[in-house]
Amino acid sequence: MAEPRPISAAQLRLVKPMLRWLSAVNVLIYRWSDGHLGHRYGGGEVCIVSMTGAKSGRRLQVPLMYVPYGDGIVLVASMGGAPRHPTWYYNLRAHPEIEVTVAGRTMALLARQASSAEKALVWPLCCQHYRDFALYQRRSTRDIPVFICTPRDC
Repeated sequence: MAEPRPISAAQLRLVKPMLRWLSAVNVLIYRWSDGHLGHRYGGGEVCIVSMTGAKSGRRLQVPLMYVPYGDGIVLVASMGGAPRHPTWYYNLRAHPEIEVTVAGRTMALLARQASSAEKALVWPLCCQHYRDFALYQRRSTRDIPVFICTPRDC
């Protein structure tokens, strides 16, 4: 099987507006149905992450694939193997306090980027949970970041 081709910057510019629109619709449907609709995509599970924008300071809701992990979750900043990190990566780095809604249940979590050693431990679990993560890593020249999100004291 041939290696997947990287996503170009031009392709990313074309796709991003559509992804924003689809994400907004996904959040509405997910919230409206209490997580019964919009919770799966391409075999992966989707949650709604409420976060603070790194630049704007506004509260944002973003549908993201997740991997259950202990009392929390793991988020993979793959953006389909794009050459740069997704915007939400910078939001979590600047403001790691997040709320995650999974199937109508909301959790207050603290997100931290996994170290290389931690990523080596959770990456196989991520790829087992959603096999395209491995494809995205092969497609990208960057090391795809992983966030481990654990319960925070409220």
